[in-house]
Amino acid sequence: MIIAIDVHYRENLAKTVSIEFEHWTDKSPSKIHVIEIPIVADYVPGQFYKRELPCILEILKLSNLSNVNTIIVDGYVVLDDEGKKGLGGYLYAELEEQIPIVGVAKRSFHSLNEKVIPVLRGESKNPLFVTQLGGHLTDYAQKIAEMDGDYRIPTLLKILDVETKRK
Repeated sequence: MIIAIDVHYRENLAKTVSIEFEHWTDKSPSKIHVIEIPIVADYVPGQFYKRELPCILEILKLSNLSNVNTIIVDGYVVLDDEGKKGLGGYLYAELEEQIPIVGVAKRSFHSLNEKVIPVLRGESKNPLFVTQLGGHLTDYAQKIAEMDGDYRIPTLLKILDVETKRK
């Protein structure tokens, strides 16, 4: 099973959504989980993970992690070519490096050149930026490229984004 997670903030709440699916090419999730929790930390530049990681860990309690072979986060797993942890890197450490984490970001990060693969999808000229820990970067970039959908954002990740922002 694969899980993708996103968090959206409004007022004093963090709406966290996870979707579960079996295959990278699936068109729809098998399960959707939604929780709203009070925001646990203010946004601090360079320490985004302190705000988002507690939300992700909370929603993961709703899934059987023994069946999970990959988790996708909206953002970066590493922030530079030396391996400085991003949100996904902290999640990987919290899960005792047992589940590969894939980051899919919409914007490039200036300090990443070797530990990121830009993935062009559909007819978009703007790539998604894939990072990971726990597997092979080229394999995960290919899986993101092959996900269902004709546009830049894969169908499942678009479903996740829409659900996260729904009021």
